[in-house]
Amino acid sequence: MRQRCVTLVIVLYAAAAWADCDRTKTDYDVVYCGTKIYLQADQELNDAYKQLVSKLNTEGKQLIKSGQLAWIETRNTQCTTRQTNNILVDLDCATNTTVERTRFLNDRYRECVSAGCLNSKLR
Repeated sequence: MRQRCVTLVIVLYAAAAWADCDRTKTDYDVVYCGTKIYLQADQELNDAYKQLVSKLNTEGKQLIKSGQLAWIETRNTQCTTRQTNNILVDLDCATNTTVERTRFLNDRYRECVSAGCLNSKLR
C-alpha cells in the first residue's frame, strides 16, 4: 500500500510539473505545452463550427463544409513539412490558423443571429 501512495505522489508531482507551461525547460516541454494549446484551439474551432452549422440552411451547410475542407488542406500545407519518414508540424502555425478560422466561424454565426445567415460570406 505504501508503494502505491509513493507512486501516486510521484505521478501527481510529475503532472504538476508538466502543467506549468510558463517554465518550460526542454524542447519536449515546449512541444507538450504547444500541443495543449493547439488542442484547446481545435476544440474551440469544432464548437464554433457546430454552432454555425446549426443555424445554416442546406446550401449554407454545403458551403461551410466545402470551405472547412479547403481550410484544413491549406492549414496542413502551410503548417506541415514532410521529410523522408518524418512529418513536422509547426504548432504555432497550426494554432494561429485555427484561431483565425474560429474567428471567421464566430463572425458568420454572429451574422446569422443578428442579420440572418449570408451564404455569400461562407466561401
